[in-house]
Amino acid sequence: MTLVTPEQHGAKAHSDGGWDGAARRVPVQTRSERFRSAVHAEFPAVTGREVDWKLSPVDRLRDLIDGELDGSAYAFEAPEVEGVSIEWVARDAEGIGAAGLPEDRASANAWSSFERALRIRVEGETQPVSISRAALDARARGAHVLVEAAPHSSGLVVLDSRGPAKLVENVEIVVGEGAQLTLVSVQGWDDDAIHLASHFARIGRDARLKHIVVSLGGSVVRVNPSAHLAEDGADAEMLGLYFSDAGQHLEQQVYVFHDAPHSKSRVTYKGALNGAGARSVWIGDVLIGREATGTDSYEQNRNLVLSDGTRADSIPNLEIETGDIAGAGHASATGRFDDEQLFYLQARGIEEAEARRLVVLGFLSEVVQQIGEPELETRLQAALVAELEAAR
Repeated sequence: MTLVTPEQHGAKAHSDGGWDGAARRVPVQTRSERFRSAVHAEFPAVTGREVDWKLSPVDRLRDLIDGELDGSAYAFEAPEVEGVSIEWVARDAEGIGAAGLPEDRASANAWSSFERALRIRVEGETQPVSISRAALDARARGAHVLVEAAPHSSGLVVLDSRGPAKLVENVEIVVGEGAQLTLVSVQGWDDDAIHLASHFARIGRDARLKHIVVSLGGSVVRVNPSAHLAEDGADAEMLGLYFSDAGQHLEQQVYVFHDAPHSKSRVTYKGALNGAGARSVWIGDVLIGREATGTDSYEQNRNLVLSDGTRADSIPNLEIETGDIAGAGHASATGRFDDEQLFYLQARGIEEAEARRLVVLGFLSEVVQQIGEPELETRLQAALVAELEAAR
């Protein structure tokens, strides 16, 4: 006798197949389960419908996603600072891959293409160091940067990018036990530059990383930083500032993974948009893992719209896998000027145009003032003033 189980009414296999047995495909359920590889060919072709590409101008990025990249060393300028070493190292040098691996096809293309990595190592308590990249050209280029903070060291590293560029790169950041590192990535490219960057940070026991992204120049700039709070007491502060002009696309996809107990993170990104076609994208993913008891986490994104014809996408996401946390939250807001602030300033004799300038500067300067390097802060404040003058 053969027992036949009747099919449930209306139930049938998915039309795309492949859901049974060894070929079963399970959708990604959590942020940490995304596929990772340093091999470009292991990623499927980018269609623009993928979760990590659907808000990006993919057609303008094809050369960097799939094209041949120049992976040779490039010219840079940096002062000599005691306790900081800067050198080109081989692809297989110790430390490469310690902070993370690519999660998208463009990042993997850069990883597959670079010939040598620029290694920046901080030891002891050091003065700030700025690595200036202003001599790149319009060739499609793949690059790799490794920033290491030795255990119990303290330092500030600035990656200062200007001039022409068509660049896709990976930046690894390894913060050793008890270290205190500030890394500032400034995108002040020429108007037609294209820059895709993935930053991977691994933060050790009782270590702290302040990571700051400032995007002002370029045609398309997409900087995706991720922070892995890997050991007990790790602390990450992720800050961002951007000003998108007409036709400019500025994007940030931030990921914070609390993987260890008693870790803390704060994410604050603020941007302004002005002009037809000005576009910003901010996606903030925070994952509090099962072992991350006592976690304290908060993320926020604020956008100030200065004209019609702009678009700001702001998507905060929070996943919590343990109930034993100190706190977690997220916030997002996009809007125009605060009329009460404008009224307050105008009531004290300040003309409307100047009042608007002061409101925007006050809104954006919160991030600049946390850099901790006076010369760079002054330069960025001047750049913001120039952006606002052009926006009038």
